[in-house]
Amino acid sequence: MESRISVLRETPLNPNFPLSRQEFREVLEVILEALGLEDHELEIRLVDDAEIARLNKEFMGCTGPTNVLSFPAADDDDEMVIVSDDEESMQLGSLALSVDALGRETDLYGQEPVLHLSRLLAHGILHLAGHDHGDLMYDLTDAAVAAVEDVYCPALADDEEGGNHEA
Repeated sequence: MESRISVLRETPLNPNFPLSRQEFREVLEVILEALGLEDHELEIRLVDDAEIARLNKEFMGCTGPTNVLSFPAADDDDEMVIVSDDEESMQLGSLALSVDALGRETDLYGQEPVLHLSRLLAHGILHLAGHDHGDLMYDLTDAAVAAVEDVYCPALADDEEGGNHEA
């Protein structure tokens, strides 16, 4: 079984958004495969700063926008979510990604947009999979970004070393 990805665009995308809808799905597939989660289901909401600030306040109790929020589907005792009577899927949950924050942070960190997008997605997906911040999460994030870099930015992969743990 392969992953099922649902992308909901809830805001106009900045013309500098690095990927088409199809490329976005392909990057997500590369990330999920790099993380060993290729058989999982995932929903991504592309939102603006106002919506992510609302979600951040409602669910995290924090004021202001952030870059990505993770909403896991399973609780500690339930890993499998039944999608239909004849099929089971590992539902990771839902991410909300601020396209406004993506644009700002890409400029701030001086990263290629597709790589920073990949870092945010990998970071959020790892939270959905139950990881907390720490060396293992950072290493897995770096591995996922490197996998995307190999596919989408091979010239950059030859020039860069190490990773950036910002997310």
